[in-house]
Amino acid sequence: MDNLLSMVVEAHGGLDRWLPVKTMTVRAAVTGEFWARKGQPGILGDVTFEIDAWHQVVTLTPFAGAGTASHFDGASDSVGIRKNGRVVQRSNVRSSFDGFDRASAWEQFQAAYFISYGMWNYMTEPFMLTYPGIQAQEIEPWEEDGERWRRLQVRFPRTITTHSREQVFYFDDSGMQHRLDYAPEVNGNSLVAQYQYDPKTFDGIVVPTRRVVHRRSEAGVADMSTSAILIEIHDVQYHR
Repeated sequence: MDNLLSMVVEAHGGLDRWLPVKTMTVRAAVTGEFWARKGQPGILGDVTFEIDAWHQVVTLTPFAGAGTASHFDGASDSVGIRKNGRVVQRSNVRSSFDGFDRASAWEQFQAAYFISYGMWNYMTEPFMLTYPGIQAQEIEPWEEDGERWRRLQVRFPRTITTHSREQVFYFDDSGMQHRLDYAPEVNGNSLVAQYQYDPKTFDGIVVPTRRVVHRRSEAGVADMSTSAILIEIHDVQYHR
């Protein structure tokens, strides 16, 4: 394991505490003008995610209104939406974004796919960076607002559903994550910088409880004047 990654994993609770985790229940608020731009205003809000720690399976309730739920399965590349006892299933979801750009509107199953795989990635960080097939190595540090952050360049295999194959994680000297750069393939590869704030400990595992997504330039400078997505974590319960 890369030395920086090893330090970061320990700072977030350590593998000994993470390995027994099977699933987690996450209560959160997901908001931001991004959803209206994608043609889905108010589709989320206060929601609960049931997340498998080792397989990309996520159930989200409510989804697009009371009494509804979505179910994401990364292995089968599918999303199911349950409403009024009826389930509509979509397969080959990733390919449904082909040809889309930043201005393209989404259908509900595409929005469910995006937030579900995103939250799986976020809630398993940084431990999932140790999972088979993921390559992580330290690169040159980054200075921002008088702070110096160490960085991990990560390459994901096609077997993991994520924003983009290559991403960069930023950490302070204590191992806490402050930023994540990626370019979502499902959103026209737009350049994004996501910032993490307010780390809290749940059952011995440290979680950033506030994530804010901004656009960034090719030089890596984030546009802090506007934010697209805000994720606020209220509570995390780990099930072993």
